[in-house]
Amino acid sequence: MLFSGRTGRLVRIEGKMNRISTLRLEILDETEGRLHLTLKDPLSQRYEVPLSTAQSRGNTDTQDHQYVTEFQPDPFGFIVPCHLCPLSVSVNTTVAPLLYADQYLQLFTSLASSLVSGLGEHYTPLSLDVNWTSLTLWNRDIVPHGDANLHGSHPFYMVQEGGGQAHGVFLLNSNAMEVVLQPSPALTWVAVGGILDLYIFLGPDPQSVVRQYLQVIANVYPVLLLGYPMMLPYWSLGFHLCRWGYRSTNATREVVRRMHNANFPLDVQWNDLDYTDKHQVFTFDPQRFVDQPDMLKEFHQKGMKYILILDPGISSTSPPGTYPPFDKGQRRGVFIRNSTGQTLIGKVWPGPTALPDFTNPETQSWWEDFIRYILFLLSLCSQDMNEPDSFVQGCVEGCPDSDLDSPPYVPWVVGGQLNTGTLCMSAQQNQSTHYNLHNLYGLMEASATHSALVKVWGSRPFVLSHSFPGIGRFSGVWTGDVRSDWEQLRYSIPGEGKDIRCCCLACSGCPWWGRMCVGLGGDTTEELCVRWTQLGAFYPFMRNHNDKPNAPQELYVFGLEAQAAMRSAVMLRYSLLPFLYTLFYHTHTSADTVGTPLFLQFPSDPNCQTIDRQFLWGSSLLVRPVLEQGAVELAAYLPPGTWYSLQPFYSKGQYPLLPAPLDTINVHVREGHIIPQQEPGLTTSASRSNPFLLMVALSAGGWAWGDLFWDGGDSLDTFQRGYYSCVIFIAGQVGDVENGALDGLVLGGLRVFGVPSPPRYVWANGKKVWDFSYRTDTKVSGSWLSYLYRV
Repeated sequence: MLFSGRTGRLVRIEGKMNRISTLRLEILDETEGRLHLTLKDPLSQRYEVPLSTAQSRGNTDTQDHQYVTEFQPDPFGFIVPCHLCPLSVSVNTTVAPLLYADQYLQLFTSLASSLVSGLGEHYTPLSLDVNWTSLTLWNRDIVPHGDANLHGSHPFYMVQEGGGQAHGVFLLNSNAMEVVLQPSPALTWVAVGGILDLYIFLGPDPQSVVRQYLQVIANVYPVLLLGYPMMLPYWSLGFHLCRWGYRSTNATREVVRRMHNANFPLDVQWNDLDYTDKHQVFTFDPQRFVDQPDMLKEFHQKGMKYILILDPGISSTSPPGTYPPFDKGQRRGVFIRNSTGQTLIGKVWPGPTALPDFTNPETQSWWEDFIRYILFLLSLCSQDMNEPDSFVQGCVEGCPDSDLDSPPYVPWVVGGQLNTGTLCMSAQQNQSTHYNLHNLYGLMEASATHSALVKVWGSRPFVLSHSFPGIGRFSGVWTGDVRSDWEQLRYSIPGEGKDIRCCCLACSGCPWWGRMCVGLGGDTTEELCVRWTQLGAFYPFMRNHNDKPNAPQELYVFGLEAQAAMRSAVMLRYSLLPFLYTLFYHTHTSADTVGTPLFLQFPSDPNCQTIDRQFLWGSSLLVRPVLEQGAVELAAYLPPGTWYSLQPFYSKGQYPLLPAPLDTINVHVREGHIIPQQEPGLTTSASRSNPFLLMVALSAGGWAWGDLFWDGGDSLDTFQRGYYSCVIFIAGQVGDVENGALDGLVLGGLRVFGVPSPPRYVWANGKKVWDFSYRTDTKVSGSWLSYLYRV
C-alpha cells in the first residue's frame, strides 16, 4: 500500500498491516455546535485517551443543530455540512478510502478553504501551506527549526471559510501522527495506533470554534476536573530571569542585586540544574548552594519568588541508600519498565536515569512526597526534559525488535525512529505502552505536579511544561530552547505551531505561554536584546533565559540607551498587569483568549486572515513589534475603526507606516475600550499596592467600556469564598462593582483619548480636580486625581 506523504513522497508500508475488517461508528450530538464521531474496533479493546464526558449533553435531536451527518456505504465515508452555510462542508471523507489497521489509521477529508491554522507544534507561519505540507505530531526535545517535530502535539486545526465563518476539527489520539495538507484543498490524518475519535466544531465564527474546542479539552486526562485554563498566580506575570550558569547562591544574589539597582522590575529569579548535586534532582550542591534557604528568605523579603527547574529523570547509579528518590521509587514500583518488567534505564544530565510513570497512582503519591521535601526548603519548580527525553536511543540496553519499536509505518520524525531521543516504544506503563502514551507524558507530569503543589502550598501553583491538549488546566507552556537570532525572534509570533503562535496559543487552550526572551543558544546583540525584550513584554509569560557558554544577556549588561529602552518596555508591561490579569480571569471563566490573532476578533476582514506579525491582547490592545534588524519604521495593519497611540488614527483598514526607533514598540488601543493600569514597581507585590490608572479610548460616539478583576493574587478559593472584586468601567455612566469583597482599590489617575475639546474641569468624589492636562494635537486629556477615588 502507498501513502502520499511529506512533500508528495511515496512511502511503502512494510510488514503485515493486520487490517481491521469490522468497525463501529458512534455519533453523539453533544452540543448545538459540536459533533462527536468515533470509529473503533468493536471486537478488540484499543488504547483511548482518557476523557471525562461530564460536560457532554448527549443530545440526539439535531433539529436545532448546525449540522446533519450524511453517510456513504461503499466505500464508507461521511459528510458533515453546515446548516448555517449550506455551500460549506466541514468534513467530507468520501473522496478517498478509509484505512484502519492495527498500527495504521488513515482518514482523508476535503477542506472548505485553504486558510488552515493549527496542527502544532511546528515551525510554521500562522496560515499553513496546503501545497503537500506534512506535519508530524510526536513530542521531541529539539531546537526549533523547519520540518522538525517539536515539544508538543496538538491535533486540532481551524479552517476559515470566508465571510467571517470558521469550523474546527480535533482528533483525540495520542499516538504518533502525520498530517498531510494537500492543495485540492484537503487533509489526511495518519495515526499509528489508538482510535479515530473526531470532534467537529461548527462555530460558526472563529471565537466560537475556540470555545467549543476548549470545552472538550477541559476534560482530557481528567485527574483534576479544572475546566477551562487555570487561574494563574498574579506574581507569575512579572519578569523572570534564568541562566544555566548561575553557579552559586552568591552569583544568583548578585544578579538580583544588579537588576534592582538598575531599576529593572524582577519578580522571579530562577536556577537551572546548577543548584543540584551532580545534576540529581531533589538534591542541592552541598558547597555552592548550601545557604539556599537563606537566599530564598532574602528574595521573599524583597517580594520576589524563586523557581527551580526540575527534570523527571531520576539518577539510578548512586550507591544504595544514598539517593532516596531512586531507592524509594524502586521499592514503590513507580518507574517505567522495559518489556521484561525491569526498570527501564535511559540517560539524561545525571547519567543513567529512570523515569517516573505518572499513570500510576503510586507515582503521584511518591512525587508529592519529594515535591514536599524540596519545597519545604525552597519554593516553586518548573519542568523540563519531559517529552520525555533521553540521550540514548530507547534505553541504555537498546530496544527489542518488536512491532512497537519497529512499526510497519513511521511518520517523518527527526532521527527516523519513534524511539530516537526518547524511550523504547515497548516500555510498560500502568495504563498502556509508551507507544500509546508518549505524547501524554508532559501532560501527566504537569497534572501530578499541579496536584502536589496545591496540597503542599495551598495556593495557586506555578507549573511550566510541554505536551498535549488539556495542558492549560495544569500548566503554562514554554516553546523550547530557541537561538538568539532574528529569525527566531520573528517566528516567536507565528511561533512553532501547536497554534502556540503568540496569537494562537490561546486557540489551543494554552493562554499562558512564553518563549525565551533573547534566546538560549548563541550570543545576542544589543539591538536584538532590546527588540526581543520589547516583544517579550507582551508574551503572557516573560522570561529571559540564557545558556552557559553564551555572553551575558541580563538587561543591565548593555549600554544606557538600550537599558532605557528595555526598562521602558518592562515597566509598560508592569503597568498593564491588571489588564493582563483580567484577561486571564476571562479565559479561566469564559474561554476567552489572551494573546489573540487578528482574525479571531475581525473574522470578516480578509486582511486579517493571515497576519502573524502583530497580535492583540484580548480585543483591545494591538501590538506591532519590530522583527527586522536595523528597522526604524514599520507598516502595521489597523482594522477599521479608531486606534489610539500618541496620536489617533482613523483607519478604514489601512497599513500606515509607523515610526519605530530603538526605544519604541508600537501599541495601539482600540476605540470603545477602557484599559486598567497600575503604577509599576520593581515587583508585582510592590505594584499591587500602588494606585490604579485608567486608559480610556473613546469611540466616535463618546463611549468606552472596560473591566477589572482583582483578588488576593494566589488564593485557590477566590471564587468559592467570593473574595474578589469585578469592577465595570463605563465612560459617561456610573460603573458597576460585582461582589466588591476587596476594598482598598484606589484610582489615582486617568488618560482619556478622543476628547474633542479641552475640558473645563474634572470632578472626583464630588470635588474639583485642578491637576489635569489636554493636548490639542492628540486630543488626549489626562489627570492625576489629587482626591484619590476609591473604586
